[in-house]
Amino acid sequence: MGRLATRLRIFPLALATRLRQGRRSPPREVSRVLVVHRLLLGDTLMLSPLLARLRAAWPQAVIDLAVSPAFAALYAGRPWGVNAMAWDPADRKSLTPFLEGGDYDLALVPGDNRYSWLAQAAGARWIVAHQGDTPGWKNWPIDELRPFPAVPSAWGDMVADLVDGPPAPTYHPSQWPAPAARPFDRPSGPCAVLHVGASTPLKRWPADRWHAIADRLEAQGLRPVFLAGRGEESVVREIDPAGRWANTAGRLDLAQVWQLLSEARLLIAPDTGVSHLGRLVGVPTIALFGPGSAIICGAGAFWRMSPFWPVTVPDFPCRDQTVLFRRSLPWVRRCGRSTTACAHPRCMDALGLDRVDAAIGRALAVPWPRASRPW
Repeated sequence: MGRLATRLRIFPLALATRLRQGRRSPPREVSRVLVVHRLLLGDTLMLSPLLARLRAAWPQAVIDLAVSPAFAALYAGRPWGVNAMAWDPADRKSLTPFLEGGDYDLALVPGDNRYSWLAQAAGARWIVAHQGDTPGWKNWPIDELRPFPAVPSAWGDMVADLVDGPPAPTYHPSQWPAPAARPFDRPSGPCAVLHVGASTPLKRWPADRWHAIADRLEAQGLRPVFLAGRGEESVVREIDPAGRWANTAGRLDLAQVWQLLSEARLLIAPDTGVSHLGRLVGVPTIALFGPGSAIICGAGAFWRMSPFWPVTVPDFPCRDQTVLFRRSLPWVRRCGRSTTACAHPRCMDALGLDRVDAAIGRALAVPWPRASRPW
């Protein structure tokens, strides 16, 4: 009922606003920008190159970013001067700040084009998104449909290209102020965070390999700290049934995770939102790619100087789907199958300990402590 109520509020208002605005043209001056989407954590964080380019293009503009309420705390420090606006499609009241404070010169819609209707309801006078989304009603409010790149690219670079102009400066952790975090039990001494949870079992690495890696890290003087989300406590118990190592599963919010990563020597994680958070924090990060694309979810141009090492098997046979946000792109190689279609993640099994060990060696070669890091 919540989502239906939201749509019943958005659609009529969007139509009325469009009719009232009349003829449309690209803005000559931009003082207010809206970036509206409903993306998961990793894809949301990968909007950073777009935000940085917007700020470089319009230094004085107000930039509002729609985010899931669960992610809003990460933006409390206003990276690139962005205002994070929490909204939930199931919460009709969360629309009010957009509709009352709108009148945007420009709106950008990364991912699902259905949210162009919210941009129009918020008074956007020019709306830009990627072409090819279906069904067609999603695209009706959009003024400018841009193509996806014809060559392999990172998602962050793709969305940044929704805005004209030179690339944003390469990312540095100082660009994103750390969010304030409530106190929690923090590990003492050098530690390595092992984020073992994932949005799907098909992204989980075998428990015995996590255990072996924890053993090897401990032998190198690093204290393993297991991290997982709420409801994933059993994943850690399978890896460490004796409870040898520190376990934060289900206990930390995102601001606390940021704090934990900022003090860690190393992060190892599947291709999840936490691995992208590691890039923002600046902790040396090893990301394990099974179903996902190490190109699409990789560092791209914006994070090219960040200490980030993807571990993957290129051209894994069943990583063969070419669809990204409902668009078919010939160069895409990823897998979005469910556990119904794929009972066991052979692509994650293929990531052997030797590959991860090699990445750990490269990551630990990065200067430490933080003050001496080259970036």
